[in-house]
Amino acid sequence: MSDNAVYENPLISRYASREMAQLWSSEYRSQLWRRLWIILAECEQELGLPISDAQIAQLKKFEKQVDLEAVQAYERRLRHDVMAHVHAYGDQCPDAKGIIHWGATSCYVTDNGDLVLIRQGLEMVQRRLASVILKMSEFALKYRDLPCLAFTHLQPAQPTTVGKRACLWMYDLVLDLQEVEHRLSSLLARSAKGTTGTQASFLQLFEGDHEKVRKLEAMIATKLDFPSSYAVTGQTYPRKVDAQVMDALSGVAQSIHKIATDLRILSSRKEVEEPFEKDQIGSSAMAYKRNPMRSERMCSLARFVMSLQSSAAQTAAVQWMERTLDDSANRRLVIPQAFLAIDACLVLMENVATGMVVYEKQVAKYLAEELPFMATEAIMMAAVAEGADRQEVHELIRQHSVAAGLEVKQEGKPNNLLDRLKAESLFDKVDIDQLVDPVAFVGRAPQQVDEFLSNIVGPIREKFGDQAGMSVEVNV
Repeated sequence: MSDNAVYENPLISRYASREMAQLWSSEYRSQLWRRLWIILAECEQELGLPISDAQIAQLKKFEKQVDLEAVQAYERRLRHDVMAHVHAYGDQCPDAKGIIHWGATSCYVTDNGDLVLIRQGLEMVQRRLASVILKMSEFALKYRDLPCLAFTHLQPAQPTTVGKRACLWMYDLVLDLQEVEHRLSSLLARSAKGTTGTQASFLQLFEGDHEKVRKLEAMIATKLDFPSSYAVTGQTYPRKVDAQVMDALSGVAQSIHKIATDLRILSSRKEVEEPFEKDQIGSSAMAYKRNPMRSERMCSLARFVMSLQSSAAQTAAVQWMERTLDDSANRRLVIPQAFLAIDACLVLMENVATGMVVYEKQVAKYLAEELPFMATEAIMMAAVAEGADRQEVHELIRQHSVAAGLEVKQEGKPNNLLDRLKAESLFDKVDIDQLVDPVAFVGRAPQQVDEFLSNIVGPIREKFGDQAGMSVEVNV
């Protein structure tokens, strides 16, 4: 049967980066397990167990040479994935076969391995988030003072600037970055805890020497580059940790979905567009279409990640007593795919942030259509300052606003409110054109952009710098 005759995961074949896909590969995970067995043997030898240098050397020789076909053959017979790996490794290392996995339970490799993979996955997400923020900051700076129509309730509201809106997008991502960093700093090793977390097997190995068991646990955590290990566990590390990691990834997905949705709305208004390539086709039937494909894909993938959040929460909730195995198949699906999908979202988001196009005249047109209504309070205050009766002015503006609004909505005519007011003698002393300068209505938006880029984005740029440059080609 050819590869094309069976289902392929589109996260691998279409969306995620090669880097993230390789992290969750069977080959990398298998090599990681072997590294864990080597670490266990080294620590046990150092603490006095009869393990020779030659045995450890043999383990190291075949650390990267995993015969996955041999593993699969063993698993078909043994129905146990970890023991299949132990036997396959032992076949390659006959002198060390007897000390592989000595004193350990399966979760020694599966859980410690997963914690290393989660850490590396979060580090990739961290760098991609930083990269997106830094790329988007360039866009925000460029359009820091370009007035545009703002929306509340998806209805026209007081103006803002294009750059300020981008800062709203970035700040959500900054908060996500802080949460990812918190999760990274909180990760610990499971280390050597034994079958139900009591370390009974290791206590037996060291003939009742509690101090050596404690040292073994600490030494393994150090070799894995974790600050320490979880204080107590059952058979597994707390599945609460998975739920917390998924919360963080879901948070990134929520932010990306919001940004991409905004871009889709702006694209429909022809104000801002994502990159559109020279030969890109928007529709098989409507040749003129410029669909926001990248933003739509981000929303689709982000929605998938958000849906996975509940699965990890439910898994944590049903870990009866010291552990149930109904976590296994679920985690094999949920954790890697959440990382792969969020990676794909961030790759797309960086691509879009780098190439967003702003149609300034279209932005100005939409703002000009609504600005007369927004300027009426300033016009009223100016007229009163010149001696007009406030209530009389208010009523006159109200009447003309209603009439102008009806013409716009019912007859499709341009907004003529300003011309109507200019024709009224009450406003003869008021410079209406000056009062409707869009720049006068954006408040401190440009200064807020400057301050945000300096105070919030600046430290991110300083921390990540060149590390954040992880641009990869957007897949099909």
